[in-house]
Amino acid sequence: MTDSTSRWSHAPAVARGEHYDEKWTRMEAAGLSVHGEADFVCRCEPATVLDAGCGTGRVAIELARRGIDVVGVDLDSPMIATARAKAPELSWVEADLCAVSLGRAFDVVVAPGNVMIFLDPGSERACIANLARHVVPGGVLIAGFQLDHSYGLEEYDIDCAAAGLGLADRFATWDADPFDAGSGYAVSVHRRPVDGAT
Repeated sequence: MTDSTSRWSHAPAVARGEHYDEKWTRMEAAGLSVHGEADFVCRCEPATVLDAGCGTGRVAIELARRGIDVVGVDLDSPMIATARAKAPELSWVEADLCAVSLGRAFDVVVAPGNVMIFLDPGSERACIANLARHVVPGGVLIAGFQLDHSYGLEEYDIDCAAAGLGLADRFATWDADPFDAGSGYAVSVHRRPVDGAT
């Protein structure tokens, strides 16, 4: 099995579990919004969401608070243990995004937090294909990641197309700021066609 968090696991000075949450707690205490991803996802008006690479559950928990049926998946044990401790009533799955099979599909599959650039090099297409299998017809895969890494938007769009997903929209931030060639971050929305659509 591919370890989909190897870049994350070997990144220097990466905080785990409760320590990861401290950054968001400080931001919220300073009056900053920490729910941009949830706000963005809610624009799609989903009933169901898969939070792919859910970490400590910040996005999934907020989506659930807004009445959405959400499942969080992550391979990082300390991170998902923290998510479970914070919201034991939600569904948390410790699994590899390249291989997880949840037996259901979702209106939105969201991969915030630079998930795509922390995958094992070369595993991106397999991961996207597996996430795409969890998207309902007419649903979307939403991913946000920095663009200063070897895996970029051209490769991402090609891998999404190979998984049967078409680019529906792209923004520079989770606040839906316009994307342009100078943007250092992208939030991409790829849609699965409705069955029978051409």
